[in-house]
Amino acid sequence: MSLGKIRRLVLAAFPNINEKKLYKLHRSAVRVMRSRLLLEGFYKLWDYTIYCGGREVRVRIFRPENEFSDKVIMFYHGGGWVTDGVETYTEVCKRLANETGCRIISVDYGLAPEHKFPEGLADCYNAALELSRRPWLFGIEGKKKLVLMGDSAGGNLAAAVSALARDRRDFKVSAQILIYPAVWCDYNEETTPFESVRENGKSYILTAARMRDYMELYKSSDEDYKSPYFSPLRAKSFKHLPQTLIITAEYDPLRDEGIAYGKALRKAGVKAKIFMMSDAIHGFFMYDRHTLPVRKTFAVIKKFLNEVES
Repeated sequence: MSLGKIRRLVLAAFPNINEKKLYKLHRSAVRVMRSRLLLEGFYKLWDYTIYCGGREVRVRIFRPENEFSDKVIMFYHGGGWVTDGVETYTEVCKRLANETGCRIISVDYGLAPEHKFPEGLADCYNAALELSRRPWLFGIEGKKKLVLMGDSAGGNLAAAVSALARDRRDFKVSAQILIYPAVWCDYNEETTPFESVRENGKSYILTAARMRDYMELYKSSDEDYKSPYFSPLRAKSFKHLPQTLIITAEYDPLRDEGIAYGKALRKAGVKAKIFMMSDAIHGFFMYDRHTLPVRKTFAVIKKFLNEVES
């Protein structure tokens, strides 16, 4: 399917709404539109609640039919920190489990604006900490390498958890996989350092205006914009972060910041692979598994996982 046809279909389904005013409506619409995915049987899926940091955090665990990998993937969903959840990402995580042979732990972190930064991040971090300390609670036997993964806002959270794990030294992250991650904070077309915001910020579902709304809903104060855990590209050092795979989309306003993050990692001596999906827009990882961008993405992910060293 060509980009033009995909664009027309998706734009018809996702109008360009004001997220700050209508985020609850958008959240409900997304859940209704994707609820059909839950009608399929997942006999190797179960939910579990962890208690950490004074909060209850639900996780959804996906065990592949053939669990052959020595890695476990903790997955953080996208949705601008505001929409989506484990239900809307059930199909994505099921595919991910069966394609990689990894057990997938999908985290239902607190959404903004009810849970502003750093609450959602704390949920993600504490879930990874609990997994590292008590893997048997997640049905895991033996030693597994921890891989953090997320798309869009989830990519932001995965990068932030990796940085926190490095800084706090609570647990080891072996690798991170970031799908079109949001790792910067300036989406004003006049002041942004990234050309992709100006090129793609008005026409491809995820607009620059929508990113500004998401940031406003997610932040607790303007000081958050300075935090490397809010905007991972603001880090003073990129050394000692885990081996990384970054997949961006050609027609995505977030394209250039993902590339810049990968280059910053390389400059710091971190092994980082950057793959740009041509003729694709933000959110393509949610497409049907038979579409070319999704098939290519899984091929890149599986190759990367086979190369993760420690």
